[in-house]
Amino acid sequence: MANTTSRGRGAGSPARRTMTAAARAAAKRARRVEHLVAEAPPRAEERYSGRTVVIDAPSGDGWDDPPEPASESEKAAPEESASVRRSWRRLLTLVSCVLLVAGLVAIAVLGWQYREGRRAEQTRGEALAAARKAAPVVLSYDYRHLDRDFARARTHLTGSFRTEYGRTTTKVVGPTARKYHGVVKATVAAPSGGGLPAASVVSAGPDKAVVLLFVNQVTTSTQVTKSRVDLNRVRMTLTRTSEGWKVSAVDAL
Repeated sequence: MANTTSRGRGAGSPARRTMTAAARAAAKRARRVEHLVAEAPPRAEERYSGRTVVIDAPSGDGWDDPPEPASESEKAAPEESASVRRSWRRLLTLVSCVLLVAGLVAIAVLGWQYREGRRAEQTRGEALAAARKAAPVVLSYDYRHLDRDFARARTHLTGSFRTEYGRTTTKVVGPTARKYHGVVKATVAAPSGGGLPAASVVSAGPDKAVVLLFVNQVTTSTQVTKSRVDLNRVRMTLTRTSEGWKVSAVDAL
């Protein structure tokens, strides 16, 4: 009995051997796991963990700062800028139109003034020439051919003055000239050294003009012993008619 008990508890007993074999198997499994773990490739986070990667900055100005996110006001700025540009374009178009219209009006006014000026100058010239031509005829007569002289004078007259002239020459001037053998010769005064007759336009319009003339009248008759010279200033009014400029009034000044 004693021998059986000692063999069951000794080192060489089956229970002892079983425990030793189990420990050795567990140790082998542990070494196999460590070997597999050592041979396995590291994971991404483990591969780069603990490492510092240095990247050189690009040449030039270096790194560009990332664009900042646009605010609401900055997003609205392009729309407001476009609206301002459209407003300015409309304003410039309006100003251009106004300037164009003003330019056309100015051109029209200047053209009208130029035409009126040319017309007034032409009127002055025509009226002055008509007065210089009419004065010697209207203010002269000869008792030897009064009818012819008076008829010739009436061709330069118009309106009520023509009627008045005919009445005066028939009732007053004609009888007196025949009775005293009167002869009147009128000329528009001119400079002694020569030049244009002394006449000027006082006023002129499209259809009416007033001319001032210096007229010399030489009168002979049985009432005087020799010729008499009268230096007169005559204001002659002329009116435009379908036949040209005609005398509508004569006043001695």
